[in-house]
Amino acid sequence: MTEHVLPERQLKELQKAILDFMHTRGYTESAQAFARETDNEGFTADPNDRHHNLLAKKWTSVIRLQRKIMELEAKYAKLQDDVKSGAVVRRAAAKGSTEWLPRPPVKARLAQHRSPITSVRFHPQYPVLATASEDMTVKIWDAESAEFERTLKGHTKAVQDLVFDPKGAVLVTCSADLTLRVWDVADEYKCVRTLHGHDHCVSAVRFLGPDKLVSASRDKTIKVWELSTGYCIRTLSGHSEWVRSVDVSADARLVCTGSTDHTVRVWDPNTAECKADLRGHEHVVEVAKFAPVNAYACIRRLADLPQQPAVVQNSDGAPANTPATGLYVVSGSRDKTLRLWDVTSGQLLHKFVGHDNWVRDFVFHPSGKTIISVSDDRTMRVWDLATGRCAKTIEASEHFTTCIDFSIVSPLVATGSVDTFVGLWECR
Repeated sequence: MTEHVLPERQLKELQKAILDFMHTRGYTESAQAFARETDNEGFTADPNDRHHNLLAKKWTSVIRLQRKIMELEAKYAKLQDDVKSGAVVRRAAAKGSTEWLPRPPVKARLAQHRSPITSVRFHPQYPVLATASEDMTVKIWDAESAEFERTLKGHTKAVQDLVFDPKGAVLVTCSADLTLRVWDVADEYKCVRTLHGHDHCVSAVRFLGPDKLVSASRDKTIKVWELSTGYCIRTLSGHSEWVRSVDVSADARLVCTGSTDHTVRVWDPNTAECKADLRGHEHVVEVAKFAPVNAYACIRRLADLPQQPAVVQNSDGAPANTPATGLYVVSGSRDKTLRLWDVTSGQLLHKFVGHDNWVRDFVFHPSGKTIISVSDDRTMRVWDLATGRCAKTIEASEHFTTCIDFSIVSPLVATGSVDTFVGLWECR
């Protein structure tokens, strides 16, 4: 007996997709014979069934991937020829790709959602984009070709946020239906766990190390979850209103949150202790994030702080210390500003002024030299972190621009809007 390469479940999926194709094309006798031989008698083709047209879609995807592979092989062969001929020359003075910024016009407008976009997130290892919407769905896209791949259904109210784990094996979503859902990326994004515990809309979610999650909710709490069991292991309380955003320091030792109560708080997730209460915003804080370590030099220049001394080395050459993470937080608010905070002292270091409406989201450029923010004024603004000035303003959408993410795989930025479209922007 021939051993099947496919697992049993995937084999059944393939058989049903073939049967659907046969029925759709009118190959009735062949379909009946195939159904008998594969123990699928009684199968009925249904336009609403997920197997409908699946074979054709998969075949189209295979052709598209083959074409992409051929294009990449051709580019690779040309690059090899250029290297051999000496045509490739390193230009030290040229602007590096790590400093590329999004430039108009928009590369692609992704149109599949039927309600406002709430979150966009790139996969950490592949050119894949996940988008969340108030239409209760998550959609997966090929970020390079801008082609739609699949829809994830399960939430019963608006999906508010999503995040991939650092390896890209798991996608976690949170929703106004009070739940978080865990999706297995490798198993065709199958929902493998649903987390219950919040008493109101779950606004934001982030990974807290490899096996923990942290979520923020309209129930005024922040919860820490154990991913392997789905249990809530700790609840952080202190905000007096809706907790709208959550972020985790690079070493997972601190968590920061932004709230409708106009404050930003920094927490120790292991003890639930509030380490800092940052006050100064005059309206709802929509988003708060820790600054990455590679942004510290620009931040210190902006705030006129002494630069950190060089890392001291031990006698064996190993570093004696490493830069601390979680030292600075940037927040965006409905008061139309972004603010930079020193977590240790609680001091406001700088206020970024320029947006004409609510600041909804922002992202640090991978270089650590700029911040890119989006707002209800429909723009995307690039801020020079060393000077605090707005270096570029781009018309991002035709309605309020709600979210943004920067790919670390390819030079792309994604923005989402209330107009239901997702914009893909090429960086150069």
